[in-house]
Amino acid sequence: MIRLDFLVRPISIEKNFSVGLHIEMNLGLFIELCVCLCYSCLDLVGSWRLCSLRNRNRKPLCFTMKETSPMLPSNRNRNQPRAVRPWPLAGMDYPDTRRKPHIIGKLIMAVILTAFCILILKQSPGFMATSVFSQHEPGVTHVLVTGGAGYIGSHAALRLLKDSYRVTIVDNLSRGNLGAIKVNRIFAENAFDAVMHFAAVAYVGESTLEPLRYYHNITANTLVILEAMAAHGVKTLIYSSTCATYGEPEKMPITELTPQNPINPYGKAKKMAEDIILDFSKKSDMAVMILRYFNVIGSDPEGRLGEAPRPELREHGRISGACFDAALGIIPGLKVKGTDYTTSDGTCIRDYIDVTDLVDAHVKALDKAMPNKVGIYNVGTGKGRSVKEFVEACKKATGVNIKVDYLERRPGDYAEVYSDPSKINRELNWTAHYTKLEESLSISWRWQKLHPSGYSSQ
Repeated sequence: MIRLDFLVRPISIEKNFSVGLHIEMNLGLFIELCVCLCYSCLDLVGSWRLCSLRNRNRKPLCFTMKETSPMLPSNRNRNQPRAVRPWPLAGMDYPDTRRKPHIIGKLIMAVILTAFCILILKQSPGFMATSVFSQHEPGVTHVLVTGGAGYIGSHAALRLLKDSYRVTIVDNLSRGNLGAIKVNRIFAENAFDAVMHFAAVAYVGESTLEPLRYYHNITANTLVILEAMAAHGVKTLIYSSTCATYGEPEKMPITELTPQNPINPYGKAKKMAEDIILDFSKKSDMAVMILRYFNVIGSDPEGRLGEAPRPELREHGRISGACFDAALGIIPGLKVKGTDYTTSDGTCIRDYIDVTDLVDAHVKALDKAMPNKVGIYNVGTGKGRSVKEFVEACKKATGVNIKVDYLERRPGDYAEVYSDPSKINRELNWTAHYTKLEESLSISWRWQKLHPSGYSSQ
């Protein structure tokens, strides 16, 4: 028995969207698989004796079944011929039991399988001697995007390609932990100029239920990335952080100087990762940009990408996803958790940032990153909207009168949080453009209607 483990899968992409998929597989195991496939198919071809299509009678196809009745005595004469009964399948030719196995069919099958195995082997990382991704090229910035198959990471990769960056995506597709050996191998096989580190679990409610998973996935994975960058001389890091590191500040809006006092494992794990990055940067000449963004909504305006969390994560997911699920009838209604906060209408207030604007901030941070310097920026609109406001905007965007149930507070949530984006406006020349809730939600709704089951709908 052969078991294949497809784990961390780096995908290298140029602007013309030619993709090289790196499948992590032991070479010997791969060859063994090919040999086993060939033998299996040869045995299969040899087991069935097919007649020639040139048979004059053109009788129906028969499988020759040899009967051995359990009622016959055990001392039956071995020389007695066994009864043969044909089982017809209408519309097809029948087998000639006197013909020898079809040797030509075996050879054709073996050739096809060998060609297939060679084709797959050619796409393995070590098959070709050199690759454009393994060499630094003047004027071309090669960016490793961790978590590039996720919601925000995929939008970032798309934008980088549009801006003529060379992109390699790493995503294990399971929200798991990046293995140090695998990450080091990826760095060894590629000449990266910068890293955008998105890979992380990112649900506040889930983090209160599975805190250890969040510390492993966020904090430990960031350490693995930093160690690989140090070992391979990659000097630029754009880190995807969160406003959850601030906790529940006493004053609004939140600036970059607001004290960080996270109140849930998600925010705590992100702050730990930030501290590791900052400590490491003091003893190196790295260019570091930390972006603390707020509540992300929206999707690609051209309809190429959207948000599609796995079904088991819907309960912990973003409010926009829950609104769309209710509008599509996937769930009976929307559950708003908490109506007794000290806000104007009793529901939480959040700063909703469109994913297109967020990705623009990452690209501008990459462009402005300087050696021996650390930049920390809040990425938001600077305006807080309540959950009730959000729900009303979603009803208008979808045209559906979504049923809403109001429940008790969710553990780990805070009443009010919105940003002061003046620093990023001033230093990176960045401004949010998609600031109307209904507009961002309408763009997302178009994608959701076409992909009710996520990317599996394509």
